[in-house]
Amino acid sequence: MSKLTTQWRSRHLGGEQVQIARWGVQGRPVLLFPTAGGDAEECERFLMLRVLEPLLAAGRIKVYSIDSVAGRAWINKEHSGAYKARVQNRFDGFVYEELVPAIRRDCNQDDLEIITAGASLGAFNALAALCRHPDVFHTAVCMSGTYDFTRWMNGEHTHDFHVSSPLHFLAYMDESPHLERLRSRAVILATGEGKWEDPGESWRVAQLLGRRRVPNRVDLWGERYDHDWVTWRDMLPKYLDQLC
Repeated sequence: MSKLTTQWRSRHLGGEQVQIARWGVQGRPVLLFPTAGGDAEECERFLMLRVLEPLLAAGRIKVYSIDSVAGRAWINKEHSGAYKARVQNRFDGFVYEELVPAIRRDCNQDDLEIITAGASLGAFNALAALCRHPDVFHTAVCMSGTYDFTRWMNGEHTHDFHVSSPLHFLAYMDESPHLERLRSRAVILATGEGKWEDPGESWRVAQLLGRRRVPNRVDLWGERYDHDWVTWRDMLPKYLDQLC
């Protein structure tokens, strides 16, 4: 399996060094966000690349992953809510203005649309990237998602938090070309119903997307699917096989 790793200091993240990993040589680019504390190679350690190997070998997908810079901030109990939201918003700037152009250059196509994917907190990033930037992202595959981050804001509701949280900014988004473009995209909200899963999080997102007429669906995988990599290794190959 072809693999490339690189890193650079992000201007959006104050010069912090971020690692980027890529697997595959051709195909539709898939940006796979790590879980809360994960790094760019987390998905490889947890054998996700092994189950995606048939799609990679067939040249149907190229998988990109990055360090969970914002995720680490959210789970750090020493940071204020305002700081966490600020890092999240800057992380979005890194993804949109630094990472997306790099992916497009790597794929030799300036207007290539990207699939986002992620599990747990990574599902939030996959959803947020699509909702904030439907001009570059095509579909979000969100697995076992955690989407309401007010629990980590300590009662604060800052501008950075508002513009970073789809549950909040989508509800108030005016009719606009941005929203119309988003309505041409799609969100898959897949969740197990076993241990540590909360399907209610996915249903809440689906209801909001539905009110804004953004195509979406909730897939319930049943009680034998827990909030765990075993579940996500079953989910992601199925969805990417349908999309790519």
